[in-house]
Amino acid sequence: MHLVNFDFTLDEVTKVEGSAGLEVKVKDGKVEYAKFKIQDYKRFYTQAMRGKPVAAIPQLLSRICGTCSIAHLIASIEAVEKTLGFEPSEQTKILRTLTYHGLIIRDHALHLYIFVLPDLFGKDSLLEFDDNDKVQHQLLHDAFAVKAAGNHLAILVAGRSVHAPYPVAGGFLHTPEQSKIPDVIKELEEIRPAVLRLIKVYAESPFVLERETNYLALKANPFSYLEGQLYDNDGLVAEESGFRDHLEHVVKPYSQASAYTFEGKPYRVGALARLNLNKEALHPRTREDAGFALKFFPSDNIYHNNLAQAIEILHSVDESIDILKSFKFKEEKPQKLEMKAASGVGVVEAPRGTLYHKLVVDEKGVVEEGEVIVPTGQNQIAIELDIARYIQENLDKPKEELRRGCEQIIRAYDPCMSCASHFLKVKWIK
Repeated sequence: MHLVNFDFTLDEVTKVEGSAGLEVKVKDGKVEYAKFKIQDYKRFYTQAMRGKPVAAIPQLLSRICGTCSIAHLIASIEAVEKTLGFEPSEQTKILRTLTYHGLIIRDHALHLYIFVLPDLFGKDSLLEFDDNDKVQHQLLHDAFAVKAAGNHLAILVAGRSVHAPYPVAGGFLHTPEQSKIPDVIKELEEIRPAVLRLIKVYAESPFVLERETNYLALKANPFSYLEGQLYDNDGLVAEESGFRDHLEHVVKPYSQASAYTFEGKPYRVGALARLNLNKEALHPRTREDAGFALKFFPSDNIYHNNLAQAIEILHSVDESIDILKSFKFKEEKPQKLEMKAASGVGVVEAPRGTLYHKLVVDEKGVVEEGEVIVPTGQNQIAIELDIARYIQENLDKPKEELRRGCEQIIRAYDPCMSCASHFLKVKWIK
């Protein structure tokens, strides 16, 4: 049992993308602060952009993160095209949608199976799953099948599932080979039962942490990670280009990440926000088969972010199948972009939430300045508020249970600091 006053520090948080820590202080029975420390964030990409030709920026910024490389690539391509006043072809838009579905399937599967699923089964790692247990055995095999399907879809369309070479400003360097499409369709159809099993697992999760807050996401019909306008709980907020006007930069001196408030208040971005605001626009087949889980939304339970991610996998599978069955791709070379002095914004829904890229270029197409706002930075304040609430409500729990609870909350957000995971060391200060 805890004393009324205590501090604790998590030097590193396990099973997340990159390096993060946590520092908590409780005094006289009240949480004074919970500091979520993002420890390997600043790599000065916005400085590195300056002086570069605008055509080189998408591949440069995709290197911000291996896990989220396609999200940064597509957001940056959109920023380039909007800066130069270019409208992509219909086929290019469809190829980008398929590329993004490959990202969502692969990325959500990595997080839900490898990082979070052990929490639901009281394990430290997926490697501890009991192969003699029918449910655990099935989920273990599902993990690799679902992730592989996302990889193969991205490879078909974009050339690679990480740092994809085919998508460029103005189009695609390669058209999907028609002979390979049936195999990808077959694989996507085969993983649908696995994805539905995953949705059921997360729909039955016993974890609950509710905190009423605002949500922000792109909203479109049909559901899209790439198109739409920005909405929050109260309705339409702005076009993509006006997103930045509503954000206030908040400096966290203990963290390498920039934090943000929306209209001066904390908010959440991510899969939970997307389903809270736009579940009616999901693919009809997804809505029918995942209806038992969609009833939970809208939700303020942060653990439902993982349920929302599982549902998004199914949506991406279903829409990809439809596109691959119905659309006939033709050879189409990337179109040339005309340079001019201008600025533009690209906004997409990365796996972890709303991602913002801005460019300012001169008349020769050389970048003068730019800005990148990532989902994890936007969620940083919300993560701290949730951890503070959890600790305040559970002061009588053993230290190890508090430690696990804090980590599980952080993992529920699927934060991405960089592409690595670490062992956890906890230092308790009495």
